[in-house]
Amino acid sequence: MISVKNLTKHYGPVKAAKAVSFDVGRGEIVGLLGHNGAGKTTVMKIITGFLEPTEGTVTVGDIDVLDDRLGVQRQIGYMPENAPIYPEMLVQEYLLMMTELRGIPEDTRTQAVADAARATSLVDHLVRPISELSKGYRQRVGLAQAILHKPKVLILDEPTNGLDPVQIVEIRDLIKRLSQSSTVILSTHILAEIEAVCDRVLIMIDGALAKDAPLRDLLTSNRVRLSVPAGLEDAVKTLEKIEGVESTAKLGSDPSRKGYEQWTITCAGGIPPVPAIVKATAEAGWDVGAVVAETPSLEQVFRELMERHVSAHKAPKKEAAA
Repeated sequence: MISVKNLTKHYGPVKAAKAVSFDVGRGEIVGLLGHNGAGKTTVMKIITGFLEPTEGTVTVGDIDVLDDRLGVQRQIGYMPENAPIYPEMLVQEYLLMMTELRGIPEDTRTQAVADAARATSLVDHLVRPISELSKGYRQRVGLAQAILHKPKVLILDEPTNGLDPVQIVEIRDLIKRLSQSSTVILSTHILAEIEAVCDRVLIMIDGALAKDAPLRDLLTSNRVRLSVPAGLEDAVKTLEKIEGVESTAKLGSDPSRKGYEQWTITCAGGIPPVPAIVKATAEAGWDVGAVVAETPSLEQVFRELMERHVSAHKAPKKEAAA
């Protein structure tokens, strides 16, 4: 549905996007994650035709955004971080104006507004001035204008920014419903948003695409945490004989169990062989306190990527003058 190849954007000396490439299939919900200034919004604006790339290509539904910008925009519903809504207008006035701007035939505009209002739970607020709405409902108005023309692609930039916890849950549920009929790219720096909504994650760091993977793969670990009595002399030999175990490392005392120590067991890949570990420790006669497959959070994954990026780009120390 969306193909981004070698996308690069320079603002003078600033490289906002650096050779970014990815594809998004029909029906996917993809999270575009990154720190502030990572290049997320730049990439989204190029996909939607609001910016031109310095280099690279973007196609949406086999249409090149540089060849036919309006053809691409007809397929896309775009909600920027600060949706351009007019507070003095009634909700329905604003949405009807947007149907005209989107080229929706006049005889179907009222129905388009009604459908978008139902999808975003705005039916009871259509005759209210936008200025009287809460921020959560103004966000809904922004979403409603993005789906008036029933787009094949929805691009949402920080859709829950500044909302309270109740509003955030409501907008998340709304995005999931909208994804049943549209491919969704969701940009945010809030990790919980990605975990709650997305199937796949694109992580950007300093303008570059640092990771592209299904969310379930990112949150799967090949490590197991084991708690056993301290001082087991044969621990390393016993653990490393288990099929699928690659290496072991002692972490130190287990703070939750007196007289026990913790080990990390790194496995060769795939699903950690927890049953085999439990069987081997039982046969060895160990009184096991706990054996748990480690599950990293998205925050941990993102932090490790950032740490590797910073380490790889540290300026070399200047040699002392002779």
